[in-house]
Amino acid sequence: MTDTEPHGPGLSADEALQRLIEGNDRFLRGETHFPRFQKEVLANLAKGQKPYTTILGCSDSRVPPELIFDASFGELFVVRVAGNTASAEVMGSFQYAGSHLGTPLFVVLGHEGCGAVSAALETKFRGVQHLSRIQILVDSIMPAMPDFDPQLPPEVCLAQAVEANVRWTIRRLKETPEGQKRLAEGRIRIVGAIYEIETGRVRFLK
Repeated sequence: MTDTEPHGPGLSADEALQRLIEGNDRFLRGETHFPRFQKEVLANLAKGQKPYTTILGCSDSRVPPELIFDASFGELFVVRVAGNTASAEVMGSFQYAGSHLGTPLFVVLGHEGCGAVSAALETKFRGVQHLSRIQILVDSIMPAMPDFDPQLPPEVCLAQAVEANVRWTIRRLKETPEGQKRLAEGRIRIVGAIYEIETGRVRFLK
């Protein structure tokens, strides 16, 4: 695989973000356009892909980015892992999306009630140790956990921790050499969002 000049989808980061917002609005109204089977679309995609957004989301089965943003085939480059954590593999996927696909917008998508973040809180406040591979995942989330009062209601702690985890991942992405370079050039935008499972709404963070 050789590095190529980004070609991208011809959208700016702001235009890509607006498209996501509009897609989620359609999803909330029950007026989605996709998915629908279109042979001509698949035929074009066989020649290559030009997604307008790269999304890092959680593996949770209730949070499928293509559905909640009403996106069709080839529109989103999606990476999913429990807790939407930035592992080496995730970083490599993001680098590919930036260097080869030229997506202008990168979204870190967390969600309410995230089990991986909840497990990290259990380790932080109660010293709970999980199964070996799960603990490795939890340990990667631990630096994101805020130092708040553990006497707060559990749902408040979890909500704050979910948002903190998204912001931590964004920070890690922005600190990479590629992220710093492209942000300085104004070629990309990295944003965070929280999916509300009960309502279906995506809340983009300031």
